[in-house]
Amino acid sequence: MELVTRTLGSAALAALVACMAPDARADHLVVVVGASSTAPKLSSEQVSAIFLGSVKSFPNGEKAIPVDQTAGSPAYGQFYGQVAGRSEAQIKAYWSRMVFTGKGAPPQEAGDAAAVKKLVASNPNLVGYIDASLVDGSVKVLAEIK
Repeated sequence: MELVTRTLGSAALAALVACMAPDARADHLVVVVGASSTAPKLSSEQVSAIFLGSVKSFPNGEKAIPVDQTAGSPAYGQFYGQVAGRSEAQIKAYWSRMVFTGKGAPPQEAGDAAAVKKLVASNPNLVGYIDASLVDGSVKVLAEIK
C-alpha cells in the first residue's frame, strides 16, 4: 500500500479506492409496511399514487401514510425516479405546488433506511421504502422497485 501511495499520490489513491467501493446507491428497493399490516401487494402505479398524495389508503381501505427517506439521499432519488418517473427537482417542485395550493403535503421524512424500517414496523398504517437487504420479520414487502 505504501508503494501504491507513493506512486499514485493520495488523491489518486482515494479515487481508486472510491471506484473499488460498493455503489452507494441502493440496487433494489422494496416498499414495506409493518408485519402486522393487512395491506395487499401494490403495483408501481399504486405506490406512486400513495407517495404523491393522490391516494390516502391501501386498496383494502386501510389508511396509508407514506414515509420518505431523506431528500437528497441515493434511495430517495432512485425511488422517485423509478416509481414516479421524476427527478428530485421535479418532486420538490411538485410538492411546492401542492403545498401552495393547499392540495397536500409531502410525506414525512424519517431519515435513512434503518429509521424508515423502524418507524414503519411500529405502525401498520405507515408505508416506506428500504433496500431489500434490510427486510426482516418486522416488515412486510408490498412492492419491489427495480
